[in-house]
Amino acid sequence: MYWGLTGLVAFVFLGSAMGKLTAAKEAIDMAENFGLDKQSYFLLGVAELISVILFIIPRTGVIGTLLLAAFLGGAIATHLEHGESVVAPCIIQAMLFGVSFFRFPQLRAGLLN
Repeated sequence: MYWGLTGLVAFVFLGSAMGKLTAAKEAIDMAENFGLDKQSYFLLGVAELISVILFIIPRTGVIGTLLLAAFLGGAIATHLEHGESVVAPCIIQAMLFGVSFFRFPQLRAGLLN
C-alpha cells in the first residue's frame, strides 16, 4: 500500500523536476517571475531529482523525505514572497509527511516518542 502512495508522491516531484530539467516554457516563465535564471532553475531540478531518488530508495528514504520537505519549505516561502497560492505545495508537503510517517518506522518512532 505504501509503495503506491510513495509512487504518487514521487510522480509529483518527478514531474516538477522534469519541467525544470527540460526547461519547459511554462516552468521557465514561472522561474523568471520568481527572479531565477535558467541555470539556477536547472540546478533546482537536479537537486529535486536527487532528493526524490533518495526518497524512493528504502535505505535512504528518510534523508530523501527531509530533503524534499526542505525543498517544499523553500517553495512555500517563495510562493508567499511573490503573492502566489501556497495550497498546492502545502498539500504535497502533507502527502509527503503522511506517506513517510507510515513508510518509515524509525521516523514515526522518533516523532511519537
